[in-house]
Amino acid sequence: MYVGRDMTELSMIPKTEWTDDELAHFHHSFQQIAPYLNVEGQTIYREIIEEIEARGGLGRREATYTNGTMAVPD
Repeated sequence: MYVGRDMTELSMIPKTEWTDDELAHFHHSFQQIAPYLNVEGQTIYREIIEEIEARGGLGRREATYTNGTMAVPD
């Protein structure tokens, strides 16, 4: 489960200052509601995706015995 800053607080700071967990959580959340987003929501979602891409993606590149390759946004 995600425990961190909410969108109200995060909207006041640049995406470059968001943590990987915050990006992963809100990427997953926006992905689930993408068909229902208005223009402003689509813009925020695009900025999240662009920041993830600028960081070279999220999480591990290889699976381990205890962890898979997908980031779990909880």
